[in-house]
Amino acid sequence: MTNPQILKFVDKLQLFIENKELIKLTLGGKRDQSSDLKKLIVTAVELKKGYCLNFVYRHNTKDITKNYEITEGIGMVTIALENDFLNAELFSTNENISLNILPNGKAKLKTTASTLQTTVTFAHDKSKERLINPHENIYLRELGISNVNWEIRREMSDKYKQINQYIELLAPNLSELSAIENLHVVDMGSGKGYLTFALHDYLTNKLKLNVKTTGVEFREDLVNTCNSIAQKAGFDSLSFVKGTIEKAELQKINLLIALHACDTATDDAIYRGIKSDAELIVCAPCCHKQIRKAMNVSNELINITRFGILKERQAEIITDTIRAMILEAHGYKTNVFEFISLEHTPKNVMIVGRKTSNKKTDKEQIVNNIAVIKKLYGIEKHYLETLLEI
Repeated sequence: MTNPQILKFVDKLQLFIENKELIKLTLGGKRDQSSDLKKLIVTAVELKKGYCLNFVYRHNTKDITKNYEITEGIGMVTIALENDFLNAELFSTNENISLNILPNGKAKLKTTASTLQTTVTFAHDKSKERLINPHENIYLRELGISNVNWEIRREMSDKYKQINQYIELLAPNLSELSAIENLHVVDMGSGKGYLTFALHDYLTNKLKLNVKTTGVEFREDLVNTCNSIAQKAGFDSLSFVKGTIEKAELQKINLLIALHACDTATDDAIYRGIKSDAELIVCAPCCHKQIRKAMNVSNELINITRFGILKERQAEIITDTIRAMILEAHGYKTNVFEFISLEHTPKNVMIVGRKTSNKKTDKEQIVNNIAVIKKLYGIEKHYLETLLEI
């Protein structure tokens, strides 16, 4: 028999749906700790067949999106509360309802004033013309960014903006690759493939280039999922392979991407790009552990590094500065700038190196300048130097 408090909670959900007041419902606190399902997010959508509920099943490495008619959807929420989750938050335009189920089976309901001040209009972000168009874009639908009507889902609007800003930032450099007859793009650590698909889409459909794109990812389930989506989208020259940044077997790389590769994985990616003589290397680093551990300051800068958070930020700056300088030493015109604003992701530095045939490089001087920086901070070696044997 269903817990009476769960029934009351579901009744409130149904009322909000009927009055079109529902903003969102989130279910968390999984009952089975071994389950891969972490969270369930439910929102209302207006489809051709009418008002429906959109379910996003959030797993450890993937999201699965499904739409249900109202009656079926409410039944699915009830089952999820009975079998899968202990906590639920229901947000409406007028009030919020919290449900907490205790280990002994008892449940508590709490009602508070609405905290999400918004109007439920089912409107989507159309105020700006985007380089990646959602209309009839199959991979955006399959990745859960758009719905069956090709409209951007409210809960995925930030991801859609991130994808477009990524392409906008790269666009000036990408246009210079048009002279390459058979362009090979490699995305190291492609993950769920959001940016891999968008880049391939832009290069093939907007710039009309002859492109082969390879996504490298060590999680086999993501590789299989992304390959399936590529087939549905008709991207015959886009494929995903299981492997790691340092060991994946790849042909000549013209454009290498490595976004949020942790710690020295970014260096592994830059190394592969340099060794392949890639025309363009794009990295958004994170987790700068190697230099932070290697720093041993004993001079006037010691006060800058004695506070943990300030030492961490110094390590980030030094790590990425040396990376940019090493790229310059190998004939790349390098730029470092903000990738995505902090409201979307904390990983907000992008390093772009473009190979220049007419740029004279004083490699010895750059290496000497790097040595000065390392001496100031008591650093013996940057990992990328080790790979390149500098």
